[in-house]
Amino acid sequence: MGIFISVDKTIECVAIALFFSLAMLLSSAKLLGILQSCLYSNKKLIEWTRKKNNLTVGRHLLLAICCFLTSGVLSLAFSFLGEWAAVISLAGFVIFYVLYIYADSRLSLRSPATLTPRFGRLMASVWLVCAIVSYLFVTLLNFADYCYGNALFTAMRYVPLAVLPLLLIPLVCLSNSLIKIYEVPRNASYIKKAKAKLASAPDLKIIGITGSYGKTSTKKILAQLLSPKYKVLSTPRSHNTPLGISMTINSNDLEKFDIFIAEMGARHVGDIAQLCEICPPDYSLITGICPQHLESFHTMENIISGKGEILEATKECAFIAEDCFSLFENYDCAKVKCDCVSDVECDCDGTTFTLSLGGNKYKVRTKLLGEHSAHNIGLCALCAYEMGVGAEDICSAIGNLDYIEHRLQLIKSGGINIIDDGYNANVKGAEAAINVLKTFGGAKIIVTPGLVELGVLDIDENAALGAKLVGLDHIILVGDTLVGYVKQGYLDAGGDPLKVTVVKTLFDAEGELAKIVGKGDTVLFLNDLPDIYN
Repeated sequence: MGIFISVDKTIECVAIALFFSLAMLLSSAKLLGILQSCLYSNKKLIEWTRKKNNLTVGRHLLLAICCFLTSGVLSLAFSFLGEWAAVISLAGFVIFYVLYIYADSRLSLRSPATLTPRFGRLMASVWLVCAIVSYLFVTLLNFADYCYGNALFTAMRYVPLAVLPLLLIPLVCLSNSLIKIYEVPRNASYIKKAKAKLASAPDLKIIGITGSYGKTSTKKILAQLLSPKYKVLSTPRSHNTPLGISMTINSNDLEKFDIFIAEMGARHVGDIAQLCEICPPDYSLITGICPQHLESFHTMENIISGKGEILEATKECAFIAEDCFSLFENYDCAKVKCDCVSDVECDCDGTTFTLSLGGNKYKVRTKLLGEHSAHNIGLCALCAYEMGVGAEDICSAIGNLDYIEHRLQLIKSGGINIIDDGYNANVKGAEAAINVLKTFGGAKIIVTPGLVELGVLDIDENAALGAKLVGLDHIILVGDTLVGYVKQGYLDAGGDPLKVTVVKTLFDAEGELAKIVGKGDTVLFLNDLPDIYN
């Protein structure tokens, strides 16, 4: 027993465990990025690994097999060295873990992990869990060797460590579950602090924005239309969760602002109600309704009910897009239908329309693309006018609106028009983007992986998307998840099969573009999906 518990043996076990914990942490880098994209949901991570053609589990299996065979051969080749043969066999693990980590780093995420404090704590948790599991595994193997006392087993005692790559996914999920013991109450405290801070600023007017699509664009437009009269604070980018909204509140001096605009996202009934508890809106906007997030809402009725929760909390007035106003007529709050936009004319340089405010009509133009942009602007104009911004100031602000990042953002490069609509993943927005593409001259090219989170409508809506692509010059479909439905819909609608190319990754799509695009052509990137959908 003295040999087994010796200092040298303990140091050996610790050193090996530290190597494997670091190797496994680096090998799980992509998994951790995916987990963050899944909002730290173990269930969604596992669903991602089970998707058709997802090679993650297969790559882990291949790593395990390579480690097993190489370490086994090395331990046998050096078995004449006794115990040292097992140590030498670890070289096989070093070689293949390094190769795996290098190969994994080449498969960069299109939505790279954000190094937030929570992500850092998750990495630390993964390292610690892997260190403990590796140490226990190594110690048990050494204990078995001590008890068994066979020369062959002594030489090959570390070969079974090849099973560790197969434990990567379970260990990441375990680490995530453990860290939630700290994260959940911490987040609750953070949200409570934001709620109290907002309640202590009674003069701050709160505007909530929700809908199936167009929330971020509408938020940015509204902030600019209100800015001639008010100092406006709004949630950044697409931060529309309890933590995202709370972060904005807690990191700003609310006394410096007159208005706080909160984008409110939802995937389940009750999500909007929770956000309204944090920041109860004085005014609210509903941008539109479509089957987006039907996968989690399950029914259109639930989507309407979920979005309608903002009306139940609105104190003064709600502004609702014209095409979905009838869905919310039964809600008992002051409501305004956005029917102030008419005579919309779209071209490749922007949008012109007539805006009705206060009984007067104004001809306005914006560089924002697409008819839907005019209606988003109209919705914001009604709200700004109701809140006291003059019509002339509103019209002037409309003329100064700039492109919104990744939302029909026009980029001109080397004589080529690039329409970046990478954050568009809904049915209505996709149709609008395709219509915008058709206003341009030259060859019209679309790059898309299809639409997601449509639940039972995945097949039908992606087939319908494919049908809308008929008439374009080139169609590049990316990935494996949904593009089959898009392609079939395109072909069923009479599309030319020679104009369709299916590629595995966005990198491959860029290679295809290099072959076909020329000056004067326009490329639409529609819905650059997070990696969890591919």
